[in-house]
Amino acid sequence: MSKFITRFAKDESGATAIEYGLIAALVAVVLVTALTNLGTGLQDTFEKVTDELPS
Repeated sequence: MSKFITRFAKDESGATAIEYGLIAALVAVVLVTALTNLGTGLQDTFEKVTDELPS
């Protein structure tokens, strides 16, 4: 039983998976924020163009 606990304590594969998960979550948050801001900017640009077009 003590060999199992020692081996389990030295195993870092779970920690690596958690780190990759945190990195993926951070990338997702950055992408969502960037795309939201880009979408808002594009919408404003198209509204300005539409307002300037003759009716």
